[in-house]
Amino acid sequence: MLEPCRRGIKAICAALWGMVRFLVAALLVLTIVPGAAEARDRVLVFSATKQFRHASIPAGVTAIRELGARHAFAVTATENARWFTDRRLRRFAVVVFLSTTGDVLDGAQQAAFRRYIRRGGGFAGVHAAADTEYGWDWYGRLLGARFLRHPAVQPATIRVVDRRHPSTRSLPRRWQRTDEWYDFRAQPRRGVRVLARLDESTYAGGTMGARHPIAWCRRFGGGRSWYTALGHTEASYAEPRFRAHLLGGIRWAAGRAG
Repeated sequence: MLEPCRRGIKAICAALWGMVRFLVAALLVLTIVPGAAEARDRVLVFSATKQFRHASIPAGVTAIRELGARHAFAVTATENARWFTDRRLRRFAVVVFLSTTGDVLDGAQQAAFRRYIRRGGGFAGVHAAADTEYGWDWYGRLLGARFLRHPAVQPATIRVVDRRHPSTRSLPRRWQRTDEWYDFRAQPRRGVRVLARLDESTYAGGTMGARHPIAWCRRFGGGRSWYTALGHTEASYAEPRFRAHLLGGIRWAAGRAG
């Protein structure tokens, strides 16, 4: 009678030990395998427009979804400002404003977004994100600079001045491409880290001179803010270098890259 009991107890112990070993191995995989922990990340892509609407927005959403599928982050895309609540925003590592324009958030939604950043959330602004919420001073400080004007779409050369950042480290020092080149109302605010500048001698219509900024980042109000003025054209989102630039900015804003 005792012998069958002993055998049963041993079998149970062996099964429990196997479960423990499995759980330990799973934890090691999450710790060691690149990108495994990153699977917890979620990105909210917000592309509401109240003024000019860019035809490239669908291509931008598709590009970010494809980057997420390849680099282990989930993407939710919306144009519904009702996502800007404390409960919903806390699900995301970073919020991307993809060529938003005009006043896209009401007072309660603005307050929720401020709290999200204060809690350590990330912001990534793409192109017309600088043409958004002109009456909201906090957003202007988060962003770093406001859109003023642009000449016609044309080729130009970007000078990458900081190649240590994840959004620029894979780019050439002089990056030639075609886009809509923004001028801003002023140089980015104090505390902003400029990553790339435009060479105004390589295109017509620039008005900011030798220090013309085109991409930058900053730590702000408890969170992280990254902005690129690139991304007007649909073709931008099929460019491997632009996609690498976008991915690096999103990952930095999410706190996944230094």
